[in-house]
Amino acid sequence: MRADGLRLDYKTSISDVVTAADRAAEELVTGRLRTERPGDAVLGEEHGSVADGTTGRSWVVDPVDGTYNFVNDLPWWCSAVGLRDTEDLLVGAVHDPTTGATYVGGPGLPSTCDGRALAPLVDRPLAELGVATYLHPPFLEGEVGAAWRRAAGGAAALRWLGSMSMDQVGVATGRIGLVFQHSVAPWDELPGAAIIRGVGGVTRHVEVAGKDWYVAGPPTAVGEVCSRLLER
Repeated sequence: MRADGLRLDYKTSISDVVTAADRAAEELVTGRLRTERPGDAVLGEEHGSVADGTTGRSWVVDPVDGTYNFVNDLPWWCSAVGLRDTEDLLVGAVHDPTTGATYVGGPGLPSTCDGRALAPLVDRPLAELGVATYLHPPFLEGEVGAAWRRAAGGAAALRWLGSMSMDQVGVATGRIGLVFQHSVAPWDELPGAAIIRGVGGVTRHVEVAGKDWYVAGPPTAVGEVCSRLLER
């Protein structure tokens, strides 16, 4: 579909884009889930809730995470799916079409890449880590921007790559040290969070400056970012 040319629609801003490929991919995944797991709830990024559930289990689907990268031929985007039982996160899966790699894991399911076990996450302090993050430019000022700068200021390096699920796979594989961002949607958070937890990492939420901040990575560094966010 990308090779044939894609028309962009805009959601909340000029950088928040969606294409027919996003919608088609979501319909493919949610249709398969409704067939294979008819009693489970399904929540997709583009269509919202597409199935009510009776089992207590719910799927989140991000058909193209990193659409801006996808349409601009930047190789940092993916398709991601997560499953939880009530509030318990069970498993996440992230497929990277650029490399063909598929990552699967969860709190009770050691994480793998194409079936090969990933190494356990090494606990390290924030000062030794490169951090993937994102902040919309209008938030650079004010209390939200101040909180972000406190947290970002303790890192060894910063990267703004544009796909939360791919960023989290980067943490799970040791290519990125930690991720943090505010207002992360469930379909952006849960697939990668499961994979990080499958290699011994931790995930946390803190409320700061009227925003819910999500932090994931090695336990020591996650604690440091949360403390920095909460400083006044």
